[in-house]
Parts: sequence; structure tokens; C-alpha cells
Amino acid sequence: MMVWQTMTLGEVAQIERGKFSHRPRNEPRFYGGGTPFVQTGDVTRSNGIIRTHTQTLNDDGVAISKVFPAGTILITIAANIGYAGILQFDSAAPDSLIGLTPGESVSVEFLNFYLRTQQPEMDRMAPKGTQKNINIEFLRPWPVIVPPLPEQKKIANILSTVQRAIEVQERIIQTTTELKKALMHKLFTEGLRGEPQKQTEIGPVPESWDLLPIGDLFDTQLGKMLSQKAKVGDSPKVYLRNKNVQWGRIDTYDLLRMDFSDREAEKFQLRRGDLLVCEGGEVGRAALWDGSIADCYYQKALHRLRPKTDQITNEFMVHWMMFAFLLTNIYGVTGTRTTIAHLPEIKLKPLLVPVPPPDEQGNIVRALETVDRKLAGHQGKLTALQDLFRTLLHKLMNAKIRVHELELPTGALAV
Repeated sequence: MMVWQTMTLGEVAQIERGKFSHRPRNEPRFYGGGTPFVQTGDVTRSNGIIRTHTQTLNDDGVAISKVFPAGTILITIAANIGYAGILQFDSAAPDSLIGLTPGESVSVEFLNFYLRTQQPEMDRMAPKGTQKNINIEFLRPWPVIVPPLPEQKKIANILSTVQRAIEVQERIIQTTTELKKALMHKLFTEGLRGEPQKQTEIGPVPESWDLLPIGDLFDTQLGKMLSQKAKVGDSPKVYLRNKNVQWGRIDTYDLLRMDFSDREAEKFQLRRGDLLVCEGGEVGRAALWDGSIADCYYQKALHRLRPKTDQITNEFMVHWMMFAFLLTNIYGVTGTRTTIAHLPEIKLKPLLVPVPPPDEQGNIVRALETVDRKLAGHQGKLTALQDLFRTLLHKLMNAKIRVHELELPTGALAV
């Protein structure tokens, strides 16, 4: 078995800094030509392979910049420290990036993967100042553990195979998500029966559909107000807050507790199928409670909706909320994770909701749930592949497993 060596980045690669510090708002005359211009954000979003660029330079810009050839590893040295990716095309790069050209002793793919294992430590070791940054002298002595070249290539091939499988799942999820958006638009504006549309306050809907306010269709109830006294009560109970309600799902990973009296417990206890709607933050974000925790309650940042009649179901309503708030902003209520907006009961109850016939509601729900199941399946595969990649990256780069010992699980990379 051939021995792994410890070398330095300066020994295994030529290191050059990018060159170009002008920004479009200050020097627009350098932009808009035919030369790609990769920037820090392109590298941090690249997942190790730089395939896209957000800017181009003209001849004047190229004349004052550094152009790196395809196959160069670019590494970020300012703000986001240590992110690396392999260029897939010739590109100019600014002084916030450094280019690495490996020598004959190191495979470019192997070095790129190795650098991904080093990013957290580079970020931690970066000199602290007004803004964190590193330079060539910081990188030159950085240790690199170097296996024999044939083993490097095998390691890189294994990791590249898993990475390609991850990218396939990401593309499927993106495509399926776009198809779901188009399907929701068709279902909620045209219905399933091909009938004529009517124009309403919330846009076009099928002619036979009713339009009723939420307050006529649902009993609505805000949760319990959080207080210091409730946090230190004698009988703390698990409760949901805004953070736990995501689009179409409840996240029970990080639950808090507070005290509920017997009267409050009766008022705020959740039942399976309850629809929870965010009152603040990303307003309108909604999900159904699945009853996975027998004794669970909710905080005032959430509305709980229960149908008053059999005219509408919570299953239909949760899909409508996603369409109305997330995809189209039909109600004109803005709110994101960074802006403050609220949807108190006085504003929630008058909001108009389309009400298809019960059988059509059920068919719409089934159609959307079919797509959701497909998305969940591919998301599960993506998560498993990402876990596999992280494990292999760590163990292969630290020689905790060797390529001749490795057998990927059967079907692990299947679409």
C-alpha cells in the first residue's frame, strides 16, 4: 500500500489572484461584453462545479482583469472564505477570488474535493477584521494530504458519481416544482371540468364555484400568548410556533414548552387535520397538523382553522393558501422572513376563498397530493445522497476508508 504524503497548497498548485475591483454601479463601461466574469457568489452557489456566471466583461474590462482558463479551481478569499469550484469555461475573476492550477502530482478533481473538506477550517482561521479575508500567503502553506495519483483519481471518480446523482435529483425536484406551480394555476383558475370562467375579486375562477369569506367557512382561533410566567409553569406542554409551520408540512424537530391551564388546554389543543396559518413572518404560510404528537398546542403567532360546514375541507384549503399567498399574492398581503407583516383575525376572516363542489375539491386535492408525494420521494433521495456524499467526502479524504474497500449500497445512486 503506497503511503499518503502531507504537502502544502503552494507545493501542489500554482496560486494566482484574480484582478478586477470595479463594480458595475461605479464603472459600467467595463461590462456587457463577451467574456464571462465569475464572481464570489457564482463560486459559493456552484456546488464545486462553476457552470454559470452573472456578469460579462468587454475588451476594456478584460484588459484590466485576470482571465483564468477552464479547469482552474477558484477559491473565495473575502466574506465567504474557502469556497472552491472548478471553472468549466475560460473566465475573468475579481480580486476576491484566487485561482489554483494543480501540478502533475495532484488531480484537479481530487484537490477540489479536498478543499471542500477544508472550507470550515479556513473560515475559522481567517484573520478577523472589519471583514474576514485571506490571501495567497495564507493559502500557500495550507496542508494538503496527497494520496498516490491513481488513488486520487478513484476517490474523485466516486465522489463525482455521487455528486452527479445529487444534481439529477435537484433537477427533477426543480422541474417537478415548476410543474406543480403550473398545475395549481390551472386547477384554481380553470377547475377540472372545462367550464367557463368568471372574473372575481380574487381573479378568474370556474363559473360554478362559490366565493365565500374565510370567516363564513371556518372557525378561526389564535393560539396562546407567550409569557414569561407560562414558560416556568407547573405543567409545561409542547406547543407549535411560527417557525414550526412550513409550507405544507409541520417541523417538529425543535419544539418548546409552556404552561397551559385546564381551560387553556381545552381551547388550544390541536386535533389531527387542523389547519395552521402563520399570522406573522411569512404570513399565510400554512400546513395541516398530522397528529404525530398526542398532546400538542400552539402559540398566538398561529391561526387554527376548523371547517364550520362540509362546504370546504382543510385539505383543499392548505393548497389554496399556498397558491394564494406563496405563488400569486392574490390578497396583496406581503411578508417574508425579513419583513414584518401581520394577518390578524380581523383581516383573515374577510378573505374570499373559492369553493368548488365537494367532488371537484377532492379530485383537486388528490391531483396535488400525487405531485407532493413525487416531490417528497425525490427530496428523500436527495437527502440520502447528500448524507452519503458528506460521509464519503470525510472518510475518503481522511483515509478512514480506502477506495479498494468501498462498495456503494445497491440502488444508492438510482433516480
